[in-house]
Amino acid sequence: MKFGIIQGRLLEPVNGHIQEFPENWRKEFEYLKECGFTHIEWLITKGRSVNNPILDKNLYFGDLPISSICVDTLVDARILDENYLEEFLRPVCKSAIRNKINAITIPLLEDSSVEDSKIRNIFLKNILKYAEEYPNLKFSFECELSIGGLQDILNLSDNFYVTYDTGNITSYGLEHGEYIDSFYNRINNVHLKDRTFDSQTVYPTSGDTNFALIFNKLRLKGYNGLFTLQTARGETGKEIKTMIQHKNILERVYNGE
Repeated sequence: MKFGIIQGRLLEPVNGHIQEFPENWRKEFEYLKECGFTHIEWLITKGRSVNNPILDKNLYFGDLPISSICVDTLVDARILDENYLEEFLRPVCKSAIRNKINAITIPLLEDSSVEDSKIRNIFLKNILKYAEEYPNLKFSFECELSIGGLQDILNLSDNFYVTYDTGNITSYGLEHGEYIDSFYNRINNVHLKDRTFDSQTVYPTSGDTNFALIFNKLRLKGYNGLFTLQTARGETGKEIKTMIQHKNILERVYNGE
């Protein structure tokens, strides 16, 4: 399994936030290999988007295994505004090309939900031009959305993919087996997270997410892509220990132990 992490999970939380771009981001890349992880999904978050180094620097030196850029700044109702996309998505596309990163993760959750078909149609009209202008980028959507709604998105472009968030799908109420059957050939990243049906993110295997079913189904479908840990945070100051524990737990489930 190719296990990686969402940026920041090996470092103490920034100002108490569960998910925020870390100031000492280089240190996390130093920890990566010793923890047995293969990649980091880079974060662009609202609180620190202006100073995010990936937007104005060339970070590609052959030694930074960045799997994708997750654009958390797009979790905003203004995602329907063309000018907002120009301001917050266009620079990320340019950065991905410059830094030789082939995927961008677009969260369609909470304030950026496209569950309503009218909202979805407006968003699709706006996002399609980015797929056409950047044909070598994979735009990977992390959605809380019906299977039919997500299929509407994927049908528009061959470079539209799925970031399958196991916890989100659990709390949204979709059946994991049906979800994988529907999208296995377009999943390019699996966010590993355990949630309860009432949307609480919890310690891996203590919630309602059936990881044994998920891993077995993905294996049967021939999935050999990335697994990115976005699990619950543990005790502050013990981030490395926590993430190694979570990786080991999920690896054992994957191996049927």
